[in-house]
Amino acid sequence: MAKTTDQPKLKHSLGLLDGTMLVAGSMIGSGIFIVAADIIRYVGSAGWLIAVWLITGFMTLTAAVSYGELSAMYPKAGGQYTYLKEAYNKFVAFLYGWSLFSVIQTGTIAAVGVAFSKFAAYLIPAVSEDHILFTTMIGSWQFKLNAAQCVSIVLIIFLTYINTRGVKSGKLIQNTFTVTKLASLFGLIIFGFIMLKGDVWTANWTNAWDIHQLNKDGSTLPYTTAAALGAIAAAMVGSIFSSDAWNNVTFIAGEMRNPQRNVGLSLFFGTLIVTVIYVSINLVYTGVLPLIDIANAEKDRVAVEASKVIFGNVGTLIIALMIMVSTFGCNNGLIMSGARVYYTMAKDGLFFKRTGTLNEFAVPSFGLWIQCLIACILCLSGKYGDLLDMISLVAVIFYMLTIIGIFILRAKQPNAERPYKAFGYPVLPALYIILGLAFCVLLLMYKPEYSRGGLIIVLIGVPIYFLANRYFTHGEEEVSST
Repeated sequence: MAKTTDQPKLKHSLGLLDGTMLVAGSMIGSGIFIVAADIIRYVGSAGWLIAVWLITGFMTLTAAVSYGELSAMYPKAGGQYTYLKEAYNKFVAFLYGWSLFSVIQTGTIAAVGVAFSKFAAYLIPAVSEDHILFTTMIGSWQFKLNAAQCVSIVLIIFLTYINTRGVKSGKLIQNTFTVTKLASLFGLIIFGFIMLKGDVWTANWTNAWDIHQLNKDGSTLPYTTAAALGAIAAAMVGSIFSSDAWNNVTFIAGEMRNPQRNVGLSLFFGTLIVTVIYVSINLVYTGVLPLIDIANAEKDRVAVEASKVIFGNVGTLIIALMIMVSTFGCNNGLIMSGARVYYTMAKDGLFFKRTGTLNEFAVPSFGLWIQCLIACILCLSGKYGDLLDMISLVAVIFYMLTIIGIFILRAKQPNAERPYKAFGYPVLPALYIILGLAFCVLLLMYKPEYSRGGLIIVLIGVPIYFLANRYFTHGEEEVSST
């Protein structure tokens, strides 16, 4: 007779506050401190800078309240992966899980980790990206290992270890660091408006809706209507990356208390808080810095330049500490939640079987460690900056597919229990799909070099799906037959 043992189960340890902190903490990383420079170079005016953030905020909030219906219907681990499987099939769900594992989650973890180390260099110059530790040639490619990459890898490994010790350990870090960075950001906003410069504000908001390319030398280039739409889409890469990861709370629904209620509310409150913060901070930028200074911020660190105006020379250290706190908490949330998707995939026979087991602390530790491995490799590749365009396109594609899934499930399962129904259905979900489709098409047209790379990564998942389906399912059959 086969010996049976009680396997650890996911624990319902997270409440509404924890979910909201996970949403806000995972969204706010380094982007809000940096991407305004790139946005302003594309759109050239204060009005369109804020419009880009408002459009992104509207899309994020619309998607979040739409996901509320799905999270109430399927309150279990895996979140968006599960929604896609229920609306479509395991194949579509796998492509999402594969994309998450290969670029969306791991690429974001890598990018945020490197951002942490870059700003740590303000306090400890020895960990700067300019401090090269090792150089070698691999064929025609020169590999360089710098101190910033090493620090980011150590950070990712440390946070992964903490999260293997149980969800309460990860929750403590998440709540502490998210509350700290929210308080810091609100402080920056308040002091920014107090120190607002009337002449700068007036100059920036005169002709605020004149969209054009703003070059670093101060010259401008007018757009045709089609080119202007392309510029807005390209500008939104930064804002969408900065607003991504809001859906991570759905991955850990299996560990939420009363998930039918709390996941949806966490999505709404978290995305609303972050949208208000993002728009407010960009208003502060336009109130203390001329547009050309925003466009020319050293290494795009707009928040550093704004903080110098607000707080004086000590502002550099203040922002460096804020970004370190922000990215530390952001990466903790990303690391905590991502492994739950791989856990659910393994339960469906589409990922390494060991990923579908829990350790003695009731967390999927193997999934956490393989996620850590891929993120560390991406840190070493030096290509994490290029991944941002791929992440934005791929993420929006799967957001659209998931929201289309609401329409599909309404038709396929009209009598299914829906404790919560998508707000504004069908108008708001349909509007999100239209905006998302426009964004993806324009990005492919006007910024194709990396966005097409994102599609290639998704398509690579097609043969991998059939291999995984055959290998892992066959492996399970062998196990069950013994």
